[in-house]
Amino acid sequence: MLDKISTFFNTLLAHEPNEKNAELSLEIACAVLLCEVMRADSVFTEAEQAQLSAILTTQFALDAQEVSAILAQAFELSDNANDFYQFTSKLNQHYSLDERIKIVTLLWQVAYADGELASIEEHIIRKIADLLHLRHSEYIATKIAAEALKNQLS
Repeated sequence: MLDKISTFFNTLLAHEPNEKNAELSLEIACAVLLCEVMRADSVFTEAEQAQLSAILTTQFALDAQEVSAILAQAFELSDNANDFYQFTSKLNQHYSLDERIKIVTLLWQVAYADGELASIEEHIIRKIADLLHLRHSEYIATKIAAEALKNQLS
């Protein structure tokens, strides 16, 4: 009985979340955050999915097969995530302030892709911006930039 308990705890220790964080790439961390915004309002439009794929393709110079693989992993991680910290901390470690501002602008682009902004999408982007250590003025600037881009494309 004690051996079984000991084996159980050793197995848990061998699969600590820190190992997962070590394998978490910047592309996947960004993709999870983008997926969270897309899924926030429980409406997955083709426009949002196309925008998400286009962002990953452009931002990380990926081909369609790589984008599909990253999105599959990102959706799985998004389904099982309790919070955004593990993803935002990865970005905070490796991205400059300007790069994190760019990520938040991309989040807005996904939110606006279906033509309307749900309050839950705005709330999630605010939480992510806070975790990325953006000032309120930077957060507002990203929203204005995304709105301007949306209006240009309309």
